[in-house]
Amino acid sequence: MGCGHKDDKASLASSQIASFSHQPHQAPSTPASKEVWKKGGRMFSILLAVHLALLACTLVSSGAFEKIAVHDYDVFFLLTVMMLIVIVWIIFYLAGTSRCPDAILCKDSHAGPVWLRGGLILFALFSLVMDVFKIGYYSSFYSCLSAIKIIYPIVQAIFVGVQTYFLWISAKDCVHVHLNVTRCGLMLTLTTNLAVWMSAVTDESVHKAHSKLKKNVTEEIFRWLLKVGMRSTSAEACNCNSQTCQIFKNGYFWLYPFNIEYSLFASAMVYVMWKNVGRFIDHHSHHIHHLKFRLFRRTFFVGIVLGLIILVSGLGVLILYEVQVNSSTESSKKSQALTMYYIFNIVCLGLMSLVCVGGSVIYRFDKRDMDRHKNPTRTLDVALLMGAALGQYAISYYSIVAIVASTPRDAISALNLTYALLMIAQHTFQNIFIIEGLHRQPPKEDHKHDSHQKDLYGLTFVNINAVSLRVPDSDSTLAPSTTPGTEVIHPSDLGRPLATPKKMNWRRKLLREISMFLLLSNIILWIMPAFGARPQFDNDTELNFYGDSMWPAIVDICLPFGIFYRMHAVASLLEVYIVS
Repeated sequence: MGCGHKDDKASLASSQIASFSHQPHQAPSTPASKEVWKKGGRMFSILLAVHLALLACTLVSSGAFEKIAVHDYDVFFLLTVMMLIVIVWIIFYLAGTSRCPDAILCKDSHAGPVWLRGGLILFALFSLVMDVFKIGYYSSFYSCLSAIKIIYPIVQAIFVGVQTYFLWISAKDCVHVHLNVTRCGLMLTLTTNLAVWMSAVTDESVHKAHSKLKKNVTEEIFRWLLKVGMRSTSAEACNCNSQTCQIFKNGYFWLYPFNIEYSLFASAMVYVMWKNVGRFIDHHSHHIHHLKFRLFRRTFFVGIVLGLIILVSGLGVLILYEVQVNSSTESSKKSQALTMYYIFNIVCLGLMSLVCVGGSVIYRFDKRDMDRHKNPTRTLDVALLMGAALGQYAISYYSIVAIVASTPRDAISALNLTYALLMIAQHTFQNIFIIEGLHRQPPKEDHKHDSHQKDLYGLTFVNINAVSLRVPDSDSTLAPSTTPGTEVIHPSDLGRPLATPKKMNWRRKLLREISMFLLLSNIILWIMPAFGARPQFDNDTELNFYGDSMWPAIVDICLPFGIFYRMHAVASLLEVYIVS
């Protein structure tokens, strides 16, 4: 399928690799890419992605306002077209590009680790269930809806399935044919995922705003508000009175967080693939570590047990919060729920901050080499951690300003201020711990020591009596006839190699405990805001200070980044756990 032009370049590259393999005495080097202008191909694909992203962002944001003549089915039409194009390109890649001779000369061992792909599959399954619920919901009153409302979830389900399969088998590819087409296809895929993410975040925010308004007004007033200016979906005008329709409606809105995380996970993996297009990897310097994930070995179980306690307690707090705040109109129950929420988060964030500081201190004693090799996956992980944390930083600083400048101050305001300060501290300390852990080399095997220790370590298992023939007594002195330059072996040296691994084990175990505790804690801190526990909307301090329009807009923009930060921190901490 048109592989000939690029095959010549690929064959030249492969011949260079072969020539290097016949020169064992020369320093290994990476063959230079034969692409004429690598940055030019990247720049063109970036420009394509920027224009499509701006177009999608314009439509999605315009559809959020009733006075602008852009409807949700216009957004769904654009997203449907983009997903269909991506599906066609993925089929072309799998059937054509990847099967060309010398198309994939090497693979990036750091890209697409199995736990990241496993998380992608988990989110993909929930996204498919969400699409099924959407199809059932819109099919309940298809006569008063545009056809695109039913076509969109069908195409999205196909898109999720095809893309998940594509990322599972191709995430590590370093493609060397159809370079510009592949770059543009990957950037189109990335932009489509981001556009779907923006649309899902907007729909979820509008749904929560409608739900909050419905609790305070009657059905007639609510429909009047929709007509005079509040944004509504085309499905709001249709009646959804049956029990089945309500189940479908509530079901797919509850599954929105999984679809949001799926889009972001897929975008990150696609970006790494885009960086690896045309890349050669020097396997002499690109270390490949075959690490085994052993959850219940070499641990004290303290981190797992404490993390599970935090996780279960957080689920209980979430259930009580949902019942008392979102399902009740009594101010006393709302105040109790907010107090309970803030106390739990203050305890959790305080423990996480202390644990992160302790982990950074342990790093100072663990004399392990730093990995300074080029790694696009790690670079992206660090950028996402730092960038996504800005969302929670923004919310926290806005809250601090509102609390300090507002009067009067009550107990909830004090708890809110403590919560905001600890949120900033915890994000900072956790980023330091994770980023340093990602840059550290995996521990060497216990039998890997210097040459002198290797000999001693092996001799202890051969025959201890034989060693005594070479080792003089501690009381005696070295005979004058000893050959100059011969190294004397003392009995005390025999225990050094055996004691060295034991000294290192306690550090590794503590780092594993810390990583597992932080992992479980981040899971509950992701679940709580993703499934409705959002005190930013229920606390009146910020709302009264910034106004009914500014504060919800700030939270709607920044909170999705904070939610994504937690899920990405879970994936990064799992990698730190395995490397420790």
